[in-house]
Amino acid sequence: MLTGGGDCPGLNAVMRAVARKSESVYGDELLGFRDGWRGVLEDDTVPLSIQSFRGTLPRGGTILGSSRTNPYKIDGGPDRVREVLAANSVDALVAIGGEDTLGVAARLAAEDVAVVGVPKTIDNDLNATELTFGFNTAVQICVDAIDRLHTTAESHDRVMVVEVMGRHAGHIATWAAIAGGATLVLVPEEPFHIDEVCDVIRHRHEGGRYASIVVIAEGATPQEGTLAVASGEVDAFGHVRLGGIGDQVAQAIEARTGYETRAIVLGHVQRGGTPTAFDRVLATRFGIAAAEAVHDGDFGKMVALRSGDIVRVPLSEATAELKLVDPAILDVAKVFFG
Repeated sequence: MLTGGGDCPGLNAVMRAVARKSESVYGDELLGFRDGWRGVLEDDTVPLSIQSFRGTLPRGGTILGSSRTNPYKIDGGPDRVREVLAANSVDALVAIGGEDTLGVAARLAAEDVAVVGVPKTIDNDLNATELTFGFNTAVQICVDAIDRLHTTAESHDRVMVVEVMGRHAGHIATWAAIAGGATLVLVPEEPFHIDEVCDVIRHRHEGGRYASIVVIAEGATPQEGTLAVASGEVDAFGHVRLGGIGDQVAQAIEARTGYETRAIVLGHVQRGGTPTAFDRVLATRFGIAAAEAVHDGDFGKMVALRSGDIVRVPLSEATAELKLVDPAILDVAKVFFG
């Protein structure tokens, strides 16, 4: 097994379930690769067993560690992966990750590597599954923060701009805004006009309702393209490191409206801590299903949630495109704008 990409509440629950099913039912021997694909490239392994995961069900992060290493960006990387798997007598690999980690898995599967994928991302933007574990926890963390910000915003008649994760898709922002009773939500799917944002806030304050909460995904961009902020640095998968749009929007709101405005970036707090009960159950179901897929020899597949059932879908389908926010959900949020 390996865990790749950003850490996520529920990773240990997945591996715990894989270990339980594989060892106690099938009599398998288990091996973990540390730090995602980097561990495979460097042959950095650790023996795993049911005992390895005692007490990890409520624990966030991943006991195997993670990285954003991309074997296809390294000369001879894919060949090295195959060599290391063969040297360790690995019959099948369970890769737990998001778009990038499973994108590598899909390419390896197309080259006849025996791999099964498990969808992991707090952003919930993986295609072919209705939900990914970690998303529920991230949304709850954001809602808890928004609930607390309401009271301080009301006490000082302030506007609070809450920046949450969401590079290309605004699932976290949309769900957190609805559940947290936000004034507005700004997401990558719909570029915003800063003047329209300010108009909504003015209308709210002039109507005698004080304080506004604006939830914005880190990847949201203004229509005029003047407020977007990115460092320009990219990772091994070509993703620009984002951050700063919340502060830019907060400054623009204060300058245009005169209302005192503060920006809050929740950042990696969304990834940390104990997973919710929902994510523990979903992660456990995914882990059991992954172990079963391995023993059915159903490689090149990802386990997924559809209509309440755990099914298998091709890894190529899961990573073909990102899952964006359903416009119908955004319409629900818009009913409460202002």
